[in-house]
Amino acid sequence: MSTLVNNLKEKWEALKVENPHMRIRNAATQLGVSEAELLLTSVGEGVIILKPEFQNILTEVESLGKVMALTRNDECVHERKGTYLNGDFSSPHAQLFVGEDIDLRIFLNSWKFAFAVVEGDKKSFQFFGKDGLALHKIYLTKESNESAFETIVEKYKAENQDQVFEFESIAPKAPEKDDAEIDVEGFKKAWTELKDTHDFFMMTRKFGVSRTQALRLAPEGFAKKIDNAKVVNVIEDASEKQIPIMVFVGNRGIIQIHTGNVKKTLWHQQWFNIMDPDFNLHLDVTKIEEAWIVKKPTEDGEVTAIEIFNKEGDFIVQFFGKRKPGIPELQEWKDLVADLEK
Repeated sequence: MSTLVNNLKEKWEALKVENPHMRIRNAATQLGVSEAELLLTSVGEGVIILKPEFQNILTEVESLGKVMALTRNDECVHERKGTYLNGDFSSPHAQLFVGEDIDLRIFLNSWKFAFAVVEGDKKSFQFFGKDGLALHKIYLTKESNESAFETIVEKYKAENQDQVFEFESIAPKAPEKDDAEIDVEGFKKAWTELKDTHDFFMMTRKFGVSRTQALRLAPEGFAKKIDNAKVVNVIEDASEKQIPIMVFVGNRGIIQIHTGNVKKTLWHQQWFNIMDPDFNLHLDVTKIEEAWIVKKPTEDGEVTAIEIFNKEGDFIVQFFGKRKPGIPELQEWKDLVADLEK
């Protein structure tokens, strides 16, 4: 272990003594390093470096049975239990798992490092970007197949467990263009002619608009800014009326989706939480900068979303009514969102 790693290990151990319940992501922030760098201080002590064969590892995760998938950004944590089914790695742009429980859109181009982590009775696979940011984690549950975990670890364990990782910073986002540089009329026309919600991102790229700029420049009636506090109202109302919803949370490496009813909601300090048996969400409401109602035309009728952004204009979380291609949006969801616009 290098002197640098040793020094970091000592600092982290001291921090854990002061704050025994501090999460590793918060510890990394406080120490001015990445989460992956902290994990490297425990290689050989519960942390195993894996070969970065992400597709192969993910394909074998089904053998674990029921696990907990965790995807987060700085403002929101999405935890969903289930089995990784129907993996599709045929596209070079986005890879998929599409099951009723585990529903993922993966961008493997952003993945760089993989670890197996054993902390007491907790076992997990953890995946990171080139800057050491945690992109996705898979935790075993009481119902998981532990021997399958050991099999995967042995199969993909890196030969060199003393390797030095080279971390790279992520290039900053390009600055937003001035509205005067945008073909606003062309953009509005393209929006009204959308046939699929998945085409929205490519449309923003084509016209060179940021996501929040797109909402500001939207055609009349297609985007409305709402009070940030109403985000919680949406979840509570959907829970109370038992309207099945879709909850999207992601980062640059993955988007994780929950579809279904929300039952138990509660507050803990500034965090608003969904605490259901197979789905948990933790949203730091103090980090919400903007909240919007967004409507997009599709071949199946209009689709309505609640989209939440941080101060950098990045997505925190999106909410939709439960829907599938070929099936119109739930009227109950439309009515719930309409109440927010009053």
